[in-house]
Amino acid sequence: MMQTNMTKRKTLIFACFGIAIGLCIGTVLKNYRALEIVKRCSVKLTNQKSPFEIIGLNEDDTIQNSQKNLVFVGVMTAKSFIDGRAKAVYDTWGKEVPGRIAFFSSEGTTSKELPVIALKNVDDRYPPQKKSFMMLYYMYEHFIDRFEWFVRADDDVYIEPDKLETFLRSIDSSKPQFIGQAGQGNSKEFGLLSLEFDENFCMGGPGVIMSSETLRRMAPHIPTCLKNLYSTHEDVEVGRCVQKFAGIPCTWNYEMQYILRHNSSGRYAFTGKLKRKEIHNAISLHPIKQGPLMYRLHSYIQGLKADEMRQESLLLHRDIKRMAKLLEIPSESSYVAPGISLIPEYENGKQHFEDHNILGISPDLNKFIPASTEDLLLWSFIARSIYSPDNANPKHKIDSALRESLEDIITEVMENINNYSRQRGRVIEFRELLYGYTRLDAIHGQDLILDLLLIYKRYKGRKMTVPVRRHLYIQRAFTGIFVKELEEDFYNVTLQKSFLKDILNTGIEKLASHFTIPGLQNTNGIWSNSETKSKIVFVLPISSRLATFKRFIENYEEVAIKQDKNCDLLIVIFGNQTMIQDHLNLLQELRMRNIYQKINYIQREEEFSRGLALDTATRSSYIRDEDIILFIDVDMAYTTTTLQRIRINTIQNKQVYLPIVFSQYDPKRRNQQLKQTTDEVNNENGYFRQFGFGICAIYKSDILNEDINGFDKDITGWGLEDVKFLEKIVKLGQRQNGFLVNTAENSFTLNNNTEQTRHLNIFRAPDPTLVHIYHDISCDVNLEAPQYNMCLGTKANSLGSTRLMEELFYSNKENIDFIKEFNSRKEER
Repeated sequence: MMQTNMTKRKTLIFACFGIAIGLCIGTVLKNYRALEIVKRCSVKLTNQKSPFEIIGLNEDDTIQNSQKNLVFVGVMTAKSFIDGRAKAVYDTWGKEVPGRIAFFSSEGTTSKELPVIALKNVDDRYPPQKKSFMMLYYMYEHFIDRFEWFVRADDDVYIEPDKLETFLRSIDSSKPQFIGQAGQGNSKEFGLLSLEFDENFCMGGPGVIMSSETLRRMAPHIPTCLKNLYSTHEDVEVGRCVQKFAGIPCTWNYEMQYILRHNSSGRYAFTGKLKRKEIHNAISLHPIKQGPLMYRLHSYIQGLKADEMRQESLLLHRDIKRMAKLLEIPSESSYVAPGISLIPEYENGKQHFEDHNILGISPDLNKFIPASTEDLLLWSFIARSIYSPDNANPKHKIDSALRESLEDIITEVMENINNYSRQRGRVIEFRELLYGYTRLDAIHGQDLILDLLLIYKRYKGRKMTVPVRRHLYIQRAFTGIFVKELEEDFYNVTLQKSFLKDILNTGIEKLASHFTIPGLQNTNGIWSNSETKSKIVFVLPISSRLATFKRFIENYEEVAIKQDKNCDLLIVIFGNQTMIQDHLNLLQELRMRNIYQKINYIQREEEFSRGLALDTATRSSYIRDEDIILFIDVDMAYTTTTLQRIRINTIQNKQVYLPIVFSQYDPKRRNQQLKQTTDEVNNENGYFRQFGFGICAIYKSDILNEDINGFDKDITGWGLEDVKFLEKIVKLGQRQNGFLVNTAENSFTLNNNTEQTRHLNIFRAPDPTLVHIYHDISCDVNLEAPQYNMCLGTKANSLGSTRLMEELFYSNKENIDFIKEFNSRKEER
């Protein structure tokens, strides 16, 4: 009996051993095919380069002896994106990685410019589970002992290499680390990804970071993970594989969503304003769906780095200045900081912009010491508008540059204030800029005094919310001058071109002095053929003002006919036959003297309307679609340089030219103490009329575009038609398509449609050769209120310069007494 029991026990033990051995053999056979897949995917590439050659890694480069072996970044891309998004990645942040970078794509993908690894037997099908796992296995097989960290990234993510390096060097890479933005699926997928309640995964979009120890533990089991996929999301499956075989989840740290930033706007992400907190603080930004957006973002980030470097340079100058004072080194000594100044000392001993006596001065509103009252720096007052003594219009809108500057200052100050708010349990929020003052010191920088409304919030202990007002004193110091050296070939080529140009121009001038070359003329040193120039058609509305009209005709004959020789004249004249007979006689005489010139007129007998006149001329048969129309006033004087600028700055289907004319002051009120000629362009003789849009150059084909369709004909009398016309052009520009063109990712149809919807640019520039000659202005009280106010404003601006008006005002004691009385009555109310 006892022997029988022993036999049964042996039989049971052998059976158990057999079952165990059978299970082991079955497991090996089950995973045999997966192992073969991995082996086939890891063979050498079609370009026959070794893995080290592809990424530019030397055989002797290791973690111990190289600072460039911190991290390996694998960018997962596709063959169709190599020349678009992938190239944008490599041209921007890819070359600055503190390690190496490679682009993993499907079999057969090649590139002469990028380090591409084409994974054999892997295609570009989506979802890319196989591509993702094979990329990680490739990293493990070839580079596991060469780098401390491994990053899995997409080709639509932007990474800031400097911040990534600082972040990774603060973490122990010898321990298993799995870093990313933790996820458990969205509301629709929650519970359907086969994740336990305490399991998560690192979202692939913003980037996934693994230490070498994590990859070492997980990568050998990739065949098993590939054979057991529970979802279509490759980042979920990678997270599951890491959790199972490396024994760690994705970091649960809440701040990862700000460090590795994902924007949920899709293709519109990061297409708008870049000056945002998330961009300034994040290590990675995702997604960036178009190559040009990657370059744009990189340019902005590089600008921020340049600002930080300039600030650091300024702080170093201040440290040198303080140490020189402690060491009692004279400020004039060349031993303060020998060898770092980019600009040599002037022989007369004057300071220059690289001098430590300028850059090294600590922030202070009293840096500049005026030698007299004339040297005093004037402050501008900032409220909802800006009140500036330097502007012809003392109260004007805050321009975009100053507004952006104020936003930058306040944002930076609030970030510094709240830098340690989390530890202190309180936060201070900016609400409103109540008022401020600003001035510019040409040597030291910009000074600002700002009055801010803030909200103080304490959320630890006794909670409270209190509004507070604080004055902010800011000095934005100028930094030094930086010299950039160019290659010698640049100078040689430039010199040769300049030399040949001088010879060519000199030779033509000598030939032209002996005989005339038909059609060839020189305008301000630029030779051109008059037959190839675009024709300019002068459109002039006129009503009475015979003497002024005569002066205009004389100027037109001298400049447009005798010198330019490629202009037409079209006059729209208002009045009956008796009223306009003298004007017609002048035109007839001009025709008799220039029988080959096109000099035409259109008569209108109704009440004068500039808008009606311009619209009528535009639609007339006297002007062709390919002609430039110059809408001009009878008071304007011009030269051939004016016409040349009109042809350069007016571009068909692309650009409208609105020159800023120089408007003369009343000669009777000019400051006679200053010795000057009446034709000189200076602040005492006149001003550039920034708010005048009446003088305009545009192609006929552009002005008759269905979105512009000429001028508003319902306006009678003086003014306002130019403002309405400008509004049409601006509205046309606001309707432009928001998509970028010429990107590898967009279809030809989209690019073509975008190109066709492009708007007309408005180009404005002061033109000192285009002068509005002064005349008395009489504003009709019967005009509409907006027209009448515009007329009064123009009349007031034309009286005299600000300096002259100030002198005239203060020279009369009655004016001073009136202001005192007015202010006292105002205070009593």
